[in-house]
This record gives sequence, C-alpha cells and structure tokens, in this order.
Amino acid sequence: MSVLLKGVRVALGERSYPILIGSGLLSDPERLAPLLRARTAAVISNDVVGPLYLPVLRESVQALGIRLVEIELPDGEKHKDWTTLNRIFDALLAARCDRRTPLLALGGGVVGDLTGFAAASYLRGVPFVQIPTTLLAQVDSSVGGKTGINHPLGKNMIGAFYQPQGVIADLDTLRSLPRREFCSGLAEVIKYGLIQDPDFFAWLEENMPRLLDRDADALAHAVGRCCEIKAQIVSADEREGGLRAILNLGHTFGHAIEAGLGFGQWLHGEAVSAGMLAAARLSAAMGWLSREEVERTWTLLEAAGLPTASPDLGTARYLELMSLDKKVEDGQIRLILLRGIGQAVVSADYPRSALEGVLEGFRSAA
Repeated sequence: MSVLLKGVRVALGERSYPILIGSGLLSDPERLAPLLRARTAAVISNDVVGPLYLPVLRESVQALGIRLVEIELPDGEKHKDWTTLNRIFDALLAARCDRRTPLLALGGGVVGDLTGFAAASYLRGVPFVQIPTTLLAQVDSSVGGKTGINHPLGKNMIGAFYQPQGVIADLDTLRSLPRREFCSGLAEVIKYGLIQDPDFFAWLEENMPRLLDRDADALAHAVGRCCEIKAQIVSADEREGGLRAILNLGHTFGHAIEAGLGFGQWLHGEAVSAGMLAAARLSAAMGWLSREEVERTWTLLEAAGLPTASPDLGTARYLELMSLDKKVEDGQIRLILLRGIGQAVVSADYPRSALEGVLEGFRSAA
C-alpha cells in the first residue's frame, strides 16, 4: 500500500503537473493511472536501476492493461550523448510507438534528461513521466523540464525545455543508493537553502545526520521542501529568462570540473559542491558574504560527505570551460553569487581578478 507524504504542483497553465512524494508509489497502479492514458507505454532505464525497480513498475503498468516497451541504457554520465539518445529512438521506432505513447524515465538525472529530450524530439513531441530514483533527481533534475545531452565541450549544451506530465518520487528507491550517490544528491539539497531559504539551511545543519541515516521523515521533509522551492521558481520563470538561473548556484564552476576531468570522473553533485564553495568564496571576496557564512557553507558540505576542494585544472582551462556556460552573454561569464545565505543573485559584476584569485586558490586546495 502506498503512502503519499506530500504533493507539490508546478503551476504552468495548461502544462501544469503534479509531483508526488511518498512511499510505495511504484507498486500502486492507481498512482500511475492518471499519467498513462494510452495502450502502450515505454520505460527507459539503465542496467543498474532496471533490475532493482523495473519489475515493480512493470507489474503496476500491466495491471492497468497497458503494454510496456522496455528500453535499457548503459549507466553513467559518459553515456549521455547522441549515441545513447539514438538507441532510444531505434527502440521506439522498432516497437511502433506513436504520439500517444508516454515515455517513463526510471532512473537518475542522466536517464531523466535523456528520456525528456527523446520525448521532446520523437515524433515532434510525446508525453513523458519522470520517475526519479536518486536523491539528486528527486530534488532537482526531474522537476522543471530541462532535458538534454552533453557535448564533449560542455555539459547539457544540447537539449530542450520540455515539461513532464508528472513526477513520481518514491522515497523507497533511495534505500538502495550507494552512499557516494546519496551524498552527491545532498549537494543539490543544500543548494536550495543557500539560494532561497535560510531556515531550511539551518534545518539541514541540525538534521544532516538524520539525512545521512536516510531517516524517512527527514527525507520526506527535505525532498518536499526542495520541490516546493523549485516548483515556485520554475512557475515564475520556466525558460530561465531571469530568476530560474539562481538554481545554477555552483554549476558554472561544477560543469567546468565535470568537463575538464572527463564526464563521470566526479559525480554531478560532487562538482556542484566544490562549485558552490567557490561561489561563496568569490561572494566573500566582493564583501557580500561574511566569513562566518562561508564557514557555515564549508562545514555543511563537509558534514554531507561532499568535496570542499576543487581539482586544479589551471586558471586558463577553468576560464575556457566556464566561457562555454549557457549563462554567458556577450562574452561575460554570469555567475550565481550570494549576498547572504538564502539570497542568491545572478551577476557578471565581479572583478576579473577576484574570480582568478578563487581559481588560483584551487591549486593550493587541491
């Protein structure tokens, strides 16, 4: 029997959709039924998540009398590319999936991004449902409609904004996550406190041990609060014309780390963790963030088992990779900085010397 612990709605007019957060949701056909209105559905997963959760999902979908096409992808960020995307298209075409066929993304952020981009592109658009099985995907990547694949020169450089029909976040799937993957997701959880909610940041400082123990109540609160914040931001700025950019705190630095080391060497949340601390240090260098707030950020990231030092790629290489960021305008690298915990801003108004100073600091910290 499923338990719905929280429901959040992403308000986008006719493209609005629900986020269901609870326990046992995958095994409850009635939770899936409103999102599956066709005779055939296709589930996209990978060779790690599929064996764990596909049998449960298969039973629920088939209980609704729906034929299920199953597509298995290789696991890992390095496979988030054109080749893997085409594997999805090949399978959909071979199974004669039509425009009513919903695609179900069963997995983490890579599976969700690939499935969403495939849904946006296949037959010029088919429905899709996010079923995130990692903490990072449940609190961030499954919500908001950002889909895409990586390019060797940059992360998520090719894609589309395409909203799902709904998000089903079954907290039971977090039990099987390796500790490193779980901690990676905590980086995105901490991000929400830093960008908009100082009370939530303080709650995380008190409750990080409970989260690391995967306490059900603590997880429900954290996932629910993150989804509420993201839903509010996405509803106000669907295509990142302004406010939504604050969700990228630490990501310009982090994406440079991922691309510079080779996709998959560091997990996304690990790179974002180092990136958020770099953003905090740059904010402090500008007099916006106090030394105490930088220390609190460092302490919480460390408590979550996340990196607090960045790899030394060299200042020139960092600047080269950061210049490929999607937020660059007229050659200016726009960064998400902090005027205080819970007060994120988008700015290119920082001294180049201050940015270079932070990047040079990676050499001694690495």
